[in-house]
Amino acid sequence: MEDQAVCCYRHPDRETGVRCVRCERPICPDCMVSASVGFQCPECVGSGSGTGQDPRANAPRTVAGGAVAADPRRVTKILLGLNVAMFIAVLSVGDGLVVDLSLIGKAFDPSGSGWIGIATGEWYRLLTSTFLHQQIFHIGFNMLSLWWLGPPLEAALGRARFLVLYLLSGLGGSALAYLLAAQNEQVIGASGAIFGLLGGTAVVLRRLRYDMRPVIVLLVLNLLITFTWSNISWQAHLGGLVVGAAVAYGLVHAPRDKRALVQRVTCVAALLVIVAVVWVRTVQLNG
Repeated sequence: MEDQAVCCYRHPDRETGVRCVRCERPICPDCMVSASVGFQCPECVGSGSGTGQDPRANAPRTVAGGAVAADPRRVTKILLGLNVAMFIAVLSVGDGLVVDLSLIGKAFDPSGSGWIGIATGEWYRLLTSTFLHQQIFHIGFNMLSLWWLGPPLEAALGRARFLVLYLLSGLGGSALAYLLAAQNEQVIGASGAIFGLLGGTAVVLRRLRYDMRPVIVLLVLNLLITFTWSNISWQAHLGGLVVGAAVAYGLVHAPRDKRALVQRVTCVAALLVIVAVVWVRTVQLNG
């Protein structure tokens, strides 16, 4: 059976592959009104004008239902600033800060601290390690990637959802590295979160029916580097990618009438999976 052609809701004789990001009705080029993310139909653009309704009820929303911000780079800039500040702190304080905040499963510190690591109750390492860098090329590459991927994705999701995606991706990368890497292996860097943004970008582009070839090429290239270069935590990269793509899928494909509920359940479910992975590894190391 052939698939039925999707036609513009205002011009039934015109086939289209684009939908309004607010009401999701199919629209042809003549009906597309450019929005901050994707396109809207004429009705959604003009909704609320002169109707006496609360303007907030008809304010433009992102594809994930978030508010459209005047500065779609604010969260990205804050995250970039935190990473740079931590890098400067490492340069100023020395490697001791890296030892204190990096992702370590369980290791003995000969300096007198005894056993250290996540398995000893230092759970904060799962997050603090994602903001640590030691080499200039490491932070340089990650921050360039953040600046390139962050703003478009932040604009597509909204600030709060983008921040949640970033943090969950970083935690997902840390959790998989904690589970699969050697217990005394030291892992640092924002790469897990960056891979999460890459996976999230692919999901959003697919949702908006944009050309995915550039992001696919970038993803393949990064995966080749991940699995062929030495001293790279492929576990963190893969964990961040999977969590980022999964969370983004839940954010942008949630039914409009149950959007908030589905999005919250998606994020909570991702966090619970991360907690479960960390608990399993902790039991292994302390058993």
